[in-house]
Amino acid sequence: MSAPACAFRRDAKVMFKHCDPAELVFFPRFFELMNDLVEEFFDAIGYPFEAFHREGAIPTVQVEAGFPKPSRYGDRLQFSLWIETIGRTSSTIRILTESDGETRMSYRATMVLVGDDGRPKGFPDALRQAMMPYMESEDA
Repeated sequence: MSAPACAFRRDAKVMFKHCDPAELVFFPRFFELMNDLVEEFFDAIGYPFEAFHREGAIPTVQVEAGFPKPSRYGDRLQFSLWIETIGRTSSTIRILTESDGETRMSYRATMVLVGDDGRPKGFPDALRQAMMPYMESEDA
């Protein structure tokens, strides 16, 4: 798998705080890194997470992850995030994490926009439009 050209990209160094005693990234830390990347993505498109939380939230309701190779203390990771689908109230994102040309983690998550009553609500057109440049094309 490779990330499409439309992906939102960030790099990060594996720090001591991410590792277990064997100096491997402890898998729950990858989920923290993924959430950080998702928050950075929404900041970059003009919809910071704190804005969602003033009127509800955008919780993750389903996650799939794979860890084909370990990541170690000091590794440089390249994160690529793109939008797989945008529905009326939910969106599925994909994240590919690589280092030295090898996939270290693949991640797929579905998030639902909810109002302050906890019920799903539709994505505003402006948010949908801000996400569209990161949508995976059909021929990718």
